[in-house]
Amino acid sequence: MKVDYLIAEIGSTTTVVTGFNIKMDNHNKIFVDKLFQGKSCTTVLDGDVNIGLKNAVKDIEVQIGESLSWNKMLATSSAAGGLKITVHGLMNHMTVKAAKEAALGAGGIVKMVTAGKMRKIDLRRIHDINPNMIMIAGGIDYGERETALYNAELISSERFNRPVVYCGNIENREEIKQIFKGQQLYIIDNVYPRVDELNVEPARKIIQQAFEKNIIKAPGMNRIKDIVDGSIMPTPGAVMESSMILYDIIGDLVVLDVGGATTDVHSVTEGSSVVLDMLVNPEPKAKRTVEGDIGVYINSKNIINLLDIRDLGKLEKEYISSHIKPIPLGKEDIKSSCILTKKAVEVAINRHVGTIKRKYGGESGFVAYGKDLSQVKYIIGTGGALTRLPEGEKILLDIRYLKNDMTMMPGKKTKVLIDREYIMACAGVLSRDNKEAAAALLKQSLAIDEDTKANFY
Repeated sequence: MKVDYLIAEIGSTTTVVTGFNIKMDNHNKIFVDKLFQGKSCTTVLDGDVNIGLKNAVKDIEVQIGESLSWNKMLATSSAAGGLKITVHGLMNHMTVKAAKEAALGAGGIVKMVTAGKMRKIDLRRIHDINPNMIMIAGGIDYGERETALYNAELISSERFNRPVVYCGNIENREEIKQIFKGQQLYIIDNVYPRVDELNVEPARKIIQQAFEKNIIKAPGMNRIKDIVDGSIMPTPGAVMESSMILYDIIGDLVVLDVGGATTDVHSVTEGSSVVLDMLVNPEPKAKRTVEGDIGVYINSKNIINLLDIRDLGKLEKEYISSHIKPIPLGKEDIKSSCILTKKAVEVAINRHVGTIKRKYGGESGFVAYGKDLSQVKYIIGTGGALTRLPEGEKILLDIRYLKNDMTMMPGKKTKVLIDREYIMACAGVLSRDNKEAAAALLKQSLAIDEDTKANFY
């Protein structure tokens, strides 16, 4: 059988491949036909991720009873540590925050952040981290220049042989070009051009382009790059692309992606005007946080350590530990994974959402810090844990704030949608090739029809 697209999602724990055809109905609307999906354990530890990819394709072939071929192959990956980025700016709550938001939104894992002028020990840390990319920010446009130039000189002298993204004061551009002459450099718009203004989209796009050009060095990834016909994206960046497509279709949303190694939260919302007026620092409309210590397989021990009697009931932590599998199949394994998934969601959403605090001193009132999710209409679950385990919808419903007082959490009217075909990452990378088909794929998987938004209230 031949399909139009085969899209591989190479995760830290599992590799999933999705094959499908794109058709046109009688009303000239695109729809997805004959969707097949296969999975396998990711085989980084075997020295070649291609083994897991081929096993996942074989899984489809067993299901359909014949060999599979395709017209075009795309891919996303978070294997072997994902897209590791270090970020270096001027002020922690201004340029550093803006660059960090851009890196996370692009699907990166921020491994190091510095504010102000760097020191030699910072350079040693970068060597130890061995990042896939280095970001330099600093200074609003036509503002402070010295810090970004100083940091650029230090980084350039080390010859890290990694792509550098400069997204600081535009007055520095010509000097930055000279400093990194002969090295791989991307110069883009300032992520913090004016006080209290974030501009993360240009950086997000260029980070994904640089990722594709410098595909991460997981064993075998260089060979996968040779057989992929189209885009290769970091998996979290692809999920963010899908989140923004869905925002245009159904409005304000938050997406939770619980994986084997990490738990990601993607939100696309401006928040409420009331909270916006109270915010101490600006927040991006599209925001991603990644909990690198929270995962239901590779980092399961970290979640188990957070469990208490409310989570465990009559079970013991030792029981949970003995039933952790990359792909849970037995009743005990599934039960244990559900408990871990619920805790991962709880921890991740609480780290993503902001807080409202009362002012003290001469002025009465409140101030807000962080991301406001109070206007979110839909909580969406993706990733293997929330789409394949039996309690995904209930777990997500439980994060809503059901009282009537002011909050930055999703409220009691918020509905849950499950990415039942597990295709949000697939749709994100597909949008690079065919955005209309990506939207159709998302609508099909989340069971979104024309009445979904109208029925919210």
